[in-house]
Amino acid sequence: MCDACVIDSVKRKMLSRRDLFKRASTGVAAAALGSVATTAPVLASGVDRVEDMTHELHEDFPTYFGEQQFFRDQKFNYAEHKFNLLELRMNEHTGTHVDAPLHFSENGQSVAEIPVDNLVVPLCVVDIREKAAANADAQVTPDDIKAWISDHGPIPDRACVAMNSGWDKYVGDDKFRNVGNDEKMHFPGFHVEAAQMLLETKAVGIATDSLSLDFGQSGDFATHYAWLPTNRWGIECLAHLDKVPAAGATLIVGAPKHRGGTGGPARIFAMV
Repeated sequence: MCDACVIDSVKRKMLSRRDLFKRASTGVAAAALGSVATTAPVLASGVDRVEDMTHELHEDFPTYFGEQQFFRDQKFNYAEHKFNLLELRMNEHTGTHVDAPLHFSENGQSVAEIPVDNLVVPLCVVDIREKAAANADAQVTPDDIKAWISDHGPIPDRACVAMNSGWDKYVGDDKFRNVGNDEKMHFPGFHVEAAQMLLETKAVGIATDSLSLDFGQSGDFATHYAWLPTNRWGIECLAHLDKVPAAGATLIVGAPKHRGGTGGPARIFAMV
């Protein structure tokens, strides 16, 4: 169908909808609005709030490789066409995003193949903000995992274990990548030994508030290679971990579902 045909069709439908609303009685409209206004939001039992754990994605969002990885082209705009439509082009691993097992394995699960049961999971937050403030190369270690277990009990089945280094607050400036005089990036991540320790549990995901599961100056992606090929997933560039408790929240991972995908930007939130 031609673009002009699409535009004319949309305009006709919008005008028809406007006429319908004009003909609707004031009483019916008021009753409907009153019903919406008085209906309480529906949350799962025991859930008090929902926290958004996702950074807004835009052209200047910092990337691992340093180059722009998100592009948008406005194909239709409201002023001319009476509707808006963007065409997007992006690297799968841009913004707050999921690393699927296939990202670092020959035949692991693609992002479309991750079981949905593994995307609604208990959230365990390991706080290393004090270490990271003193040393940008800080890592989550087995001792940090042991300390969390000592305070909160065993890692729950199908959990996501997230690193809260406080690094998300740097997302708007050069410190998020933090390239030093050695031309290497310096930001926190998971030590491979911590990932190996978590492999002994039934956790299905790990997450960082920095650009990588591995710490910035890693040259071998040891944590990626230890974790992802076991059909477990990762999240990078998570936001607002300071707004959720160390234990007890449920993480909802809105992973994309494109065939053969190695990951992708995701809308992620926590029910607390």
